[in-house]
Amino acid sequence: MPHLKSLSVGVRYDHAGTTVVRSLGTEHLGGRDGSLVLVPGLGAPGYLLRSLERCARHGPVRLLDVPGYGDPSGPACPETLGALADTVARWLAVVPRGPVVLAGHSTGAQVALHAALRAPERVRALVLMAPTFPPPLRRTRPLLAAFARTAVRESPSVVPTVLPSYLKAGPRRLVRSIRSAQADAPEDLLPSVTCPVTVVTGEDDALCPPEWIHRLARRTGRGRAVVVPGAHAFPHRYPGPTAELLAGVWER
Repeated sequence: MPHLKSLSVGVRYDHAGTTVVRSLGTEHLGGRDGSLVLVPGLGAPGYLLRSLERCARHGPVRLLDVPGYGDPSGPACPETLGALADTVARWLAVVPRGPVVLAGHSTGAQVALHAALRAPERVRALVLMAPTFPPPLRRTRPLLAAFARTAVRESPSVVPTVLPSYLKAGPRRLVRSIRSAQADAPEDLLPSVTCPVTVVTGEDDALCPPEWIHRLARRTGRGRAVVVPGAHAFPHRYPGPTAELLAGVWER
């Protein structure tokens, strides 16, 4: 994970019910123009720090470290989608000053979707970046094959940004997180979302192929699909374009 001193952001700890949620970002959130909140995949915020820094140039932004694998105080909550979404929804209810643009990546996109349904009045726009998993990948063997096809397209520099979080989480917790995501069906939830939805994927992403995001975008009355360069970890490899895309949603 890049050292935070190299970024124009800091670390905060906020109470969300009985849970203390660690987040990285600008000091203040909200105001009349709202703010941007990022939810990483598999509890590993490090790979989104490049995009966080770029987004901070546009306005208030916060990257949630949930379930807090990198926090020395220990995990903030269980690793299942439902528990994570509950924590994010409680955080949204008490920390930002107004409705936010909520953007999740990978399994974090699934968490963001569930959180938006739990707290619709706190989310004015939803961005699902590389949301997992299309139905064929809800079985282990196809998922492993898709991971292998995607991994060869990723930038090697993404590995040190996620590895510390994964090592602290341990294989058992990571497997539980993945299985929880495989059991989810975001296509069934999207018709209930009332805010605008943008679904994004990388053109070389076998974990979230373009046909999947077009299907998801069609499931909501206010959805659009965007295909960008890169593979699954496109926010790490292309932080500038990612921040511009998010800023465009922010300003709509």
